[in-house]
Amino acid sequence: MSGGPRTVAGRTVAGLVSGGLRFFEQRGLLPPPVRTTSGQREYGPAEVARLGAIRRLLALGLTVEDLRSRAHRLDMLAEDPPRSCASTGEAGPETFAPVVEHRLAELDAEIARLTGLRDGLARHAAARRSGCRRPASRRR
Repeated sequence: MSGGPRTVAGRTVAGLVSGGLRFFEQRGLLPPPVRTTSGQREYGPAEVARLGAIRRLLALGLTVEDLRSRAHRLDMLAEDPPRSCASTGEAGPETFAPVVEHRLAELDAEIARLTGLRDGLARHAAARRSGCRRPASRRR
């Protein structure tokens, strides 16, 4: 990737089309972009790196709302390599740790709920299979 700014005009930046970029801007995950004289969004390397961090965090299972609560910390995660909280002495409630712990608890609860549904359906299917006899074929 070049060090110069990237302009968006129906093209993609960090794998996102302009609608996705607007979505992140509206949610406060991206600052308002610099605009060219023709009104196109222009993103530099820092914004592209921030978008990459946002995409990675979403792919890991965090939600846009999770990221909104720590939007001010996204630039730290966009660095290459990402800064760790331990190296900066910044561990605490403003880091992503509480957000991640909350998301893990929600995922665990959803997994338990889905496992219960699956087990119930499997028991129902097994009971139906064992009690179900095929009707004898009729000869005409």
